[in-house]
Amino acid sequence: MSSPDIAGILDKSKELDQLRKEQEEVLTEINKMHKKLQATPEVVEKPGDNALAKLKALYVHAKELSEKEMNVSNLLLSQLDALLPSGPPGQPRRRMEGNEQKRKRMKNDSDISRMSPSVRSQLELFASLKGEQVAARVMVTQEDAEKEEWLVVKVLHFDKETRELEVLDEEPGDDEEGGGQRKYKLPMTAIIPFPKRTDPSSAQDFPTGRHVLAVYPGTTALYKATVVNGHRKRKTDEYLLEFDDDEEDGALPQRVVPFHKVVALPDGHRQ
Repeated sequence: MSSPDIAGILDKSKELDQLRKEQEEVLTEINKMHKKLQATPEVVEKPGDNALAKLKALYVHAKELSEKEMNVSNLLLSQLDALLPSGPPGQPRRRMEGNEQKRKRMKNDSDISRMSPSVRSQLELFASLKGEQVAARVMVTQEDAEKEEWLVVKVLHFDKETRELEVLDEEPGDDEEGGGQRKYKLPMTAIIPFPKRTDPSSAQDFPTGRHVLAVYPGTTALYKATVVNGHRKRKTDEYLLEFDDDEEDGALPQRVVPFHKVVALPDGHRQ
């Protein structure tokens, strides 16, 4: 193994360490911005305020650092693979396979440590959802046809390797095929955590006219709704909403929904 090869590996290792330090610094700034916006959400409505622009810039920077970290990690792995001995001729095949499996396990064990802070934080969040109710985008069967719907489901398990959640629809609709409770395996992108019931500060203050997804009173289904009053009632922490297609006597009634049953409307939602 030549000195230049070792020097190259050490250089990449130093570069990787520096990238991780920068990611930790950016994550600290993002968390500070989150706390500021949670404590004083009204600041974004002030003329000239650029808090959201700063937050977006921080997320863009975090994404760039994460991608660069991945590239450097892959290059470092390639350098190490090229230098690792393949074993003497005639070495038993079984032993070689054992070493390969060991290397794979070591690689898998280090996957989480190589993740960017933002990805690790997201995985920890989803792992903490076990037993909680969340908003989930699922395909349900109605009248011999499949339809995409957002439902309130309970998280049973989160698999960090596949990044899938096993969830339970505890109260499926009467018109759904099969009846009874149903389980689904869904990717993280199909899940939106609700604000914590015990922490009203974790809920967003949506501006008047903003579209949201909310649990329709008396059901476990989420529907598109419009915020009637951008400042939710502080004593009860409820939103005043108008649900789409909820017309009564030619008008949309205004319905009160608890803060922990309302989430932001996902991009591209068509319901």
